[in-house]
Formats: sequence, C-alpha cells, structure tokens
Amino acid sequence: MEFEKKILSREIQQFLYGAGMTLGTVESCTGGRIAESIIAVPGASAYFKGGIIAYTNDVKENLLGVSHDVIEEKSAVCEEVAKEMVQGAIKTLGVDFAIASTGTAGPGGGTAEIPVGTIWLACGNAEKTVTCKLTEDYGRDINLAIATTKALQMFIGFLKEEMPKEKEEGKAPVIPVTE
Repeated sequence: MEFEKKILSREIQQFLYGAGMTLGTVESCTGGRIAESIIAVPGASAYFKGGIIAYTNDVKENLLGVSHDVIEEKSAVCEEVAKEMVQGAIKTLGVDFAIASTGTAGPGGGTAEIPVGTIWLACGNAEKTVTCKLTEDYGRDINLAIATTKALQMFIGFLKEEMPKEKEEGKAPVIPVTE
C-alpha cells in the first residue's frame, strides 16, 4: 500500500476512533481499494463496519436503493448515483458515514458523454453528502489510485467540517497501534 494512503487512513482514524462513530464504503470502479486503504491501519475494526462492492447496476439498485430511473436517464456514472450510493451504504451497513465511488476507469467503457477517466466520488452522513468529479484519464491503474487517494482526502475534509468541535480542539483519544 502506498505510504500516502496509510497517512490518510491514520488521519481518518484520528477522527473516528473512540468517537463512537462508524464508517462504511460502497465502491464500484475502485473495487474495494478505498476499504483496503482504511483497514490498513491497526484498530480500524473499532470504526470501520464494512464495504460493499457495487460493481453492477443491479447491486446498486437492489442492495443500495439507487434509483433505476436515475441510472437509466443519466447512467451509473453521475453525481446523483454517487450520492444515492452514500445514503444506501449508510442505511444498509448501519454506519454514521460512507464513502462511495462510481466511474469508468478504463481502458474501455467510455463514451463521448462519459469518457474513460470520469469518476464520481461521494462521502457524507445521513444529513449531508459532498461529491467530487474526476475527469482525467491516466490509464486504469493510475485512475484508480488517484480516485482512492482523492476519496480519502475528500472524506478527511468532510470530517474536519462536520465532526463535533471537541475533536477539532485536540481532545481526540490516544489510539493503540495493535489490533
């Protein structure tokens, strides 16, 4: 695992560990890479409940409750689907926060409207979801690495804005390094 992703995962842990708050992931194009990054840090089982690989539209619709109409109208690679994936993961996994990805990593699968490299990321809680759209194509492996790192960074930004103030004031608990 890349060193940068471990640092980001450790920062996520600083927010969630001991706060009694939980996280889940729901990934399409990243296929579990976000979850893998999160669990690379010892102690993640205290706040990470699990992840769903929602690679097909059937799984997005039937397990997560993503709107069939939205997928039909806009495709699975759109902001609305990413947001609905977050909300579906929160409900399905019973977590406080979720991170989602949906996109076309390549090398094939792109269209004129949604070219390869288009990836929508989302994260949030039951009240608020934020999104980010990636649009550059650097090849499948790099596209997925960038999406994973950006998803972790976006979630940290979300936590900085949304976590209770006492966590921001340096009162976060000391985290053991063994699991």
